[in-house]
Amino acid sequence: MSLSTQTYRLGDREVPRIGYGAMQLAGPGVFGPPADEQRALQVLRDALAAGVRHIDTSDFYGPHITNQLIKKALHPYPEDLCIVTKVGAFRDDKGAWLPAFSAGDLRRAVEDNLQNLGLEVLDVVNLRSMFDVHQPAEGSLEAPLDALVTMQQEGLIRHIGLSNVTARQVADAQKITRIACVQNLYNLANRQDDALLDHLAEQGIAWVPFFPLGGFTPLQSHQLDEVAQSLNATPMQVALAWLLQRSPNILLIPGTGSPEHLRENLAGAQLILPADALAKLETLGK
Repeated sequence: MSLSTQTYRLGDREVPRIGYGAMQLAGPGVFGPPADEQRALQVLRDALAAGVRHIDTSDFYGPHITNQLIKKALHPYPEDLCIVTKVGAFRDDKGAWLPAFSAGDLRRAVEDNLQNLGLEVLDVVNLRSMFDVHQPAEGSLEAPLDALVTMQQEGLIRHIGLSNVTARQVADAQKITRIACVQNLYNLANRQDDALLDHLAEQGIAWVPFFPLGGFTPLQSHQLDEVAQSLNATPMQVALAWLLQRSPNILLIPGTGSPEHLRENLAGAQLILPADALAKLETLGK
């Protein structure tokens, strides 16, 4: 299988517009090890063999386990592979997601990512805003960004991105440092960030949406199913194809722990949605 030849800049690399999100390689609730480690390793190897060159991960997935799997499966890495990680949170012994914004917390997170991935420098580090775990919420990111910029100057980080952020936080962050990408919840049914997405596209900044099927109502899911059936495709493939056609700066990171689902997701990069399907899908976000 070959991915779409379309690429977009992420940091200092050009990557195919469909990548891979490694979150689902961990156990239930993104906590603990996978039920089948060999299957998880195979998914990563299959993704790379299919042309994926953008892997999204974090050392708080597991914690530690997802990065360790990536290293075990793929190290030494191809020179053109871009591994993007996230900091700003940690997991307690029950798996809860908690903020970790202090300079010490962030340095430990960067060092853990480096160690568990087997890297000397991280390509892109996204600062995950944790003022609200589930959605963007206002709050100053100046102090944690300053901490990341310090580590960037030390050579531990090449590029800095943001995750789960508001438009104001993006604008404020750009006064502190160059932002390589923004990673927020965005899909057919959740388009609150339309204006921010378009603004970043004008600046040439990558938009990396997560949960391509997250937050759909039963009616929206039914409408998506109907469009997918008419195109002889899966709902996920249609949702991913819509995102690719929505804006050229969108980079996808669908995740799965299944080699079969990986192939289905990557095939979404080949699907071109006709005008009538796009018209039907447009109603999902209204």
